[in-house]
Amino acid sequence: MTVPVSLMWFRNDLRVKDNPALNAACDEGKIIPIYIYDTAAPDDSKPGGASAWWLHQSLTSLDERLNGHLQIFKGDAATLIPQLLEKFDVERVFWNRCYEPWPIKRDKQLKQQLKEQDIQVKSFNASLLWEPANIQTQSGGPYKVFTPYYKKGCLNQPEPRYPKAPPARITYADVPDKGDGLAALELMPAINWYADIEKEWRPGEEGAADRLSEFLSDAADHYDEERDIPSVAGTSKLSPHLHWGEISPNQIWYAVKGKYGDQENKDIETFLSELGWREFSYYMLYHFPHIVDENFKEKFNHFNWRYSKNELKAWQEGKTGIPIVDAGMRQLWQKGWMHNRVRMIVGSFLVKNLLMHWNQGEQWFWDCLVDADLASNTAGWQWVAGSGADASPYFRVFNPVLQGERFDKAGDYVREFCPELKDMPDKHLHKPWEAPKEVLRQAGVSLGDNYPEPLVDLKQSRQRALDAFDQIKGK
Repeated sequence: MTVPVSLMWFRNDLRVKDNPALNAACDEGKIIPIYIYDTAAPDDSKPGGASAWWLHQSLTSLDERLNGHLQIFKGDAATLIPQLLEKFDVERVFWNRCYEPWPIKRDKQLKQQLKEQDIQVKSFNASLLWEPANIQTQSGGPYKVFTPYYKKGCLNQPEPRYPKAPPARITYADVPDKGDGLAALELMPAINWYADIEKEWRPGEEGAADRLSEFLSDAADHYDEERDIPSVAGTSKLSPHLHWGEISPNQIWYAVKGKYGDQENKDIETFLSELGWREFSYYMLYHFPHIVDENFKEKFNHFNWRYSKNELKAWQEGKTGIPIVDAGMRQLWQKGWMHNRVRMIVGSFLVKNLLMHWNQGEQWFWDCLVDADLASNTAGWQWVAGSGADASPYFRVFNPVLQGERFDKAGDYVREFCPELKDMPDKHLHKPWEAPKEVLRQAGVSLGDNYPEPLVDLKQSRQRALDAFDQIKGK
């Protein structure tokens, strides 16, 4: 009796545990595991610099988990998949679904083409707790506000799928490696700018499991209180592992439930709701794919945005003269990640104080973040701009001085990433331009020399933003 052989197409599901497509493929027989770096993808779907570094490490880790059997290709996946099925003489392919606009279109067309050729295609949900198409309002349409989406739409659904154990046995088909190899993807930069990122992160399935374990043993118990303090390890830092599918949200959901049960716990309710926000981001992208590059709220199409190459560069390099903003932008460059509270602060500063389009920030984050995720990145920037679904009102302008004084009281975060300010007294750390000359001299700070003057006046730029918003009210 011939044992069935299947093509197992890994995408953003770079793990062996709780991988529904892998389990199903292994249940049917032997597998040929492949990964395709899809060159046909639009630019907003291709990994930026930091994500490319992560992907290289994650594929290396996955290949080790698969005992060196992962075949890696570079090219148009819609063309390669039929070719590989023919080369390997197999008539079945398994994959886990993607939920971004472009992969949805590709996969739908490819699935139809393969079925017409009598190829068996099976796809699964491995990256979301709830299928976006299954969550509807009472009138049958999509939710546009998070709280009812999460509490009425999601939490009233059956419990998310319980995580699957890794396949009891993976049997690999004895076929030649026809792949291009990992090096052919050219994901690693020629210059080692990622040294600090490398110290901070451990890509791969084991790194994801360790990160979850660390979170549950420490930060989870103080999550609601400490998640907004950038100088402490108060968040899970699971976002890049989730993005690349090195861990599933189901694994996280049930690990949390397993530790805390159903007891009322504000910290855990808040953390699980953050998983809910990730789901909402994908839900909105699924139902409203145009939000990748268009405002969800159409009135913002009439907004009079500014553009300044010099101001954008100062923001990107952490040289705005606003300490909490500069600290965040430098953390992003050095670590490939930024604390969520600070993401909101730097986003507000760019979109409101500098009046630049949220696309400018979204594109910079896409290139610099190891957790650059199309759904979350788009939703986050539209939220802070006020142009997205259930967004922060545009007239809510974060005051970076007050935010710094509230969430970085001791100044540990600013001093870590803006060491030129390390000797500034707490009173003036977040607003050095107000410090007396003698205080600046004693701290070794020379504004305009070793630390920038403020790029804009915070009060005046806030008013300018509010005036600009007034022009689109009612549109």
